[in-house]
Amino acid sequence: MKKEQKTFSLEELCTLVEMNKRKIRFYIQKGLVDRPQGTGKGAHYTHRHLEQLLGIRKWKEAGLSLERIQELLGDENKTADSSSLIPPPRPRRPGSIEVWSHLHIEDGIELHIEPQRSGLTPEQVRALCKMIIEQYEKIKKEEI
Repeated sequence: MKKEQKTFSLEELCTLVEMNKRKIRFYIQKGLVDRPQGTGKGAHYTHRHLEQLLGIRKWKEAGLSLERIQELLGDENKTADSSSLIPPPRPRRPGSIEVWSHLHIEDGIELHIEPQRSGLTPEQVRALCKMIIEQYEKIKKEEI
């Protein structure tokens, strides 16, 4: 026997994902979210729609653009779980722009970190930099 799947109205879906109707319709129009089942007032949404919208909200809160979110959602060969907090790195392409953190420790000593590829949050990058500087200063004092 087929199990009855819970469906939601647009209003219920808006409440569950804390988004307005306009934003949800925009995501549907952009192809980020599946179209509802049925049409007009009979349209309804499933658990899949709920998961898609929660995923989009998570990625937006993590600072990803809609273009990048669309790439992640459309990538059929992705190896990372779509529920992971850190998205897989974007493949490098000619002309692509990356933002790197650059820590100058001393003349001739530098650390370069691309947070997205490293999987580190901004707080973790700051903590790493602080620890590296502390360790470097400790090593310098031991040499003298």
